[in-house]
Amino acid sequence: MHINPESACSMQVRMIDLDGQSLRVATWQGSDASPPLLIFNGIGANLELVEPFVAALEDVSVIIFDVPGVGGSPAPVVPYRFSTLSVLADKLLTRLGHDGAVDVLGVSWGGALAQQFARLYPRRCRRLILAATSPGVLMVPGKLSVLSKMIGPRRYTDPAYLQKVGADIYGGAYRRDPLLLKAHSRHIQPPRGRGYLYQLLAASGWTSLPWLGALRQPTLVMHGSDDPIVPLTNARILAARIRDATLYVIDDGHLFLVSRVDEVAPVVRRFLRQEAV
Repeated sequence: MHINPESACSMQVRMIDLDGQSLRVATWQGSDASPPLLIFNGIGANLELVEPFVAALEDVSVIIFDVPGVGGSPAPVVPYRFSTLSVLADKLLTRLGHDGAVDVLGVSWGGALAQQFARLYPRRCRRLILAATSPGVLMVPGKLSVLSKMIGPRRYTDPAYLQKVGADIYGGAYRRDPLLLKAHSRHIQPPRGRGYLYQLLAASGWTSLPWLGALRQPTLVMHGSDDPIVPLTNARILAARIRDATLYVIDDGHLFLVSRVDEVAPVVRRFLRQEAV
């Protein structure tokens, strides 16, 4: 496992068992007194992939875990839904000693999970950040040529394939700088067995569109202007439907949290501290 020197001193990784489901959990202890930030990662993505973003948050405490079947968390016997993972996340917070509210950030697939968590546990979620995500199946879809490359986890298991298709999938800076893809691939731990399939099944038929207006959390919707997977229109829908939402658009692609980390991390910090974005 690669750990950046800047974050190594405060990063703790451990396995935690929650009612028979083992989770690989990483925590960063920041100096800020605000609630910790719980991060839900994208489909097939192990926690190391957002480590540059977490390091750039500096004094913000962070909790992130590998979803069952991804990274170091073994896959469960049966599939799960977003509601199942929300319950699991709530139990994890309690196990870690966080009985009150936390802030929540969801990336892509994890953005759907973040929406579900905010709905099921409104008192648990103080502030909500939705990055490169959508309201689910009732969304404006990305290009078919791009989505077809994401049906399976090959981009995580075959580095040469990722170099070939990564620019088209992720867009933005990844179209211009092949070194970004190489750096990205070095942090990848391929999904385990049924893990990727279970993540696809969790998202099938799910949508937040009917109840987005019921979310009460102050919400920051962040999106890249060149996102081939989730077109920008979806972010505009989220921001329009959620009552207390702010839209932040960046000139980049799907993985802007990493490729433009020096720009977006301060925006997130300001939002979490309730300052103007």
